[in-house]
Amino acid sequence: MKSGKSAVILPTPDQAEKVIPTETGLRTKTFTLNMGPQHPSTHGVLRLVLELDGEEVLSCVPHMGYLHRAMEKLAEEKTFHQFVPYTDRMDYLSPFHNNVTFMLAVEKLCGIEAPPRALHIRTVGCEMARISNHLLGIGTWALDIGAMTVFFLMFREREIIYNLFEMLTGARMMTSFQRVGGTAFDMTPQIEKAIRSFLDYMPDKIDDYEDLLTKNRIWMERTKGVGVITAQQAIDLSLTGPNLRGSGVAWDVRKKMPYMLYDKFEFDVPTGQNGDVYDRYIVRIQEMRQSLRIIRQALDGMPEGPYQIQDPKISLPPKDKVYGSMEELIHHFKIVSEGVAAPPGEVYFVAENPKGELGYYIVGDGTSHPYRCHVRSPSFINLRALPPMVEGRLIADVIAALGSIDIVLGEVDR
Repeated sequence: MKSGKSAVILPTPDQAEKVIPTETGLRTKTFTLNMGPQHPSTHGVLRLVLELDGEEVLSCVPHMGYLHRAMEKLAEEKTFHQFVPYTDRMDYLSPFHNNVTFMLAVEKLCGIEAPPRALHIRTVGCEMARISNHLLGIGTWALDIGAMTVFFLMFREREIIYNLFEMLTGARMMTSFQRVGGTAFDMTPQIEKAIRSFLDYMPDKIDDYEDLLTKNRIWMERTKGVGVITAQQAIDLSLTGPNLRGSGVAWDVRKKMPYMLYDKFEFDVPTGQNGDVYDRYIVRIQEMRQSLRIIRQALDGMPEGPYQIQDPKISLPPKDKVYGSMEELIHHFKIVSEGVAAPPGEVYFVAENPKGELGYYIVGDGTSHPYRCHVRSPSFINLRALPPMVEGRLIADVIAALGSIDIVLGEVDR
């Protein structure tokens, strides 16, 4: 290929145009269309190779890998603390939750548990991240279909959540807030007051979203009966999160395999009935309401006490002691320079991320970094459901179905 000329990507033999007969006896050719990786409704650099007969989708083949950054390999060269910012950049719509899940896996490997106050702070942050994720997921998905007003309203509330995260963690988006054995900072009374104010403010706003969409005739026509996945199909495809529950399967790790403090909170697991795009929307709306319930309970039961484990080999000592004690200075130096060492072993920990089950498999070799690290990312698994959702439907339904899966390419590719 001569310089200055771009390469032309040709369809593979199995994607070549086919001649098919019609009911009238005429013969027509199918057409191969590349949707993405620059198309805005793919929500990232995802390429969908669609074989079309007119506007009917005959086959859909997702092509990914455009955003691959070898994060699991990078983890082998980073300490557990150093890898936390990388978890932010996988599912970058709910980075707080990624931080927590990774640290829970590391703590399981170390055989420790964060103090109760840290667990309450983590729970509050995770459920705020769930609401923030669903606001962006539904808002941009509705915008793709043509509903503009709800997009602006949802981003208004999402901005409030970003402000709360900034108060709590010092960062609006990439929080990097978790530490082995606890959190980086405590939750002050001012932050708690701001979060409680948000809890009083948010229910009416969710009602507004439903007023705009839930009974909207156009929205219902674009989503009901579209992208149907049965309960058995969802299980066979290993779907999790709202995509699984939208098909009527009441599986939620917070209920079935409780971690942190979820077994002490009262909340419901919303499910759908038809497994279509509309049901997945309803599930996410109801999940935001349940997250508000969980946050309120976590704040009401917030105990006093430390927000980090009291172990000089795991958590940084107080600054005043570092300045006055040689032993504390040494502990501080070793944690910062070498990291927290974990014993040899292998663990797998899974949590209910806003998009589904997020799991970390870590192999420890006695050092301060993983020997091996593998991520079970829900977006990657859930994307498998797209072809059966759209094949036999119109090309416009591809947009609705893809939005209902709610993927993030940073997590798909890693």
